[in-house]
Amino acid sequence: MKLYGIPNCSTVKKARAWLEERDIPYEFHDFKKEGVPEPLMKRLCKLLGWEALVNRSGQTWRKLDDARKAQVKDVASAIALMKENASVIKRPILDRDGQYQVGFSEENYGAFFGE
Repeated sequence: MKLYGIPNCSTVKKARAWLEERDIPYEFHDFKKEGVPEPLMKRLCKLLGWEALVNRSGQTWRKLDDARKAQVKDVASAIALMKENASVIKRPILDRDGQYQVGFSEENYGAFFGE
């Protein structure tokens, strides 16, 4: 199982704490240090749509100028933005044997792990 995100993100911290409190082992992939894995992003865009992966309510998106925001209109442009600035990705992304959770809530993780 792999958790993707940015270590200082408060939502990622909550997800990591949730997993650790339950002794659920996972590998952490730091977008800032290890990059944004394009094959994963393509797979998730196909499964969920690129709109589910771009955090339009986050500070990083809000700081983009309107011209840059307008360029994000399909899978290719969304992935380009995510690779350019990983902070725009909705996180964390949890990959559990090809089943995915994007974002974190105790309720969703509880259901995902059968609690």
